[in-house]
Amino acid sequence: MTTPPLVSPFGGQPPPPQQQQQPQAQAARDVNTASLCRIGQETVQDIVLRTMEIFQLLRNMQLPNGVTYHPNTHQDRLGKLQEHLRMLSVLFRKLRLVYDKCNENCAGLDPIPPEQLIPFVEDDSSKLEDRSASQSRPATEERREILEVNKKIDA
Repeated sequence: MTTPPLVSPFGGQPPPPQQQQQPQAQAARDVNTASLCRIGQETVQDIVLRTMEIFQLLRNMQLPNGVTYHPNTHQDRLGKLQEHLRMLSVLFRKLRLVYDKCNENCAGLDPIPPEQLIPFVEDDSSKLEDRSASQSRPATEERREILEVNKKIDA
């Protein structure tokens, strides 16, 4: 009679969690489009903030045109400027990824023309004229009477 080995076939380590990684990868792919838009909005705000900081640094930076300047200060500002530009590049890449993912998620949707989403006054007026023509005449007469009474009171 032989006893089973105490060491597992994976070299003493637990089996690889392949099944657990697949649902996480699936969840990462199925991100809500609204939350992607929110991430995109925050990224745009970060881009604007970084751009403002870059312009602030450029405005405060002195050009070495015969004026005595401190090389340490100049190098420090130049390093900050390069870091902001690098971060700006990263943010633009992130925004592009979010944009592509949103387009991918919305690819199957049928586009709705904006005219159908916005109620126009011209469309409603023709319908209202037919239905309330008899109702609007007494209301108009009543409004005229109220205006006449108000004019008499003011005089």
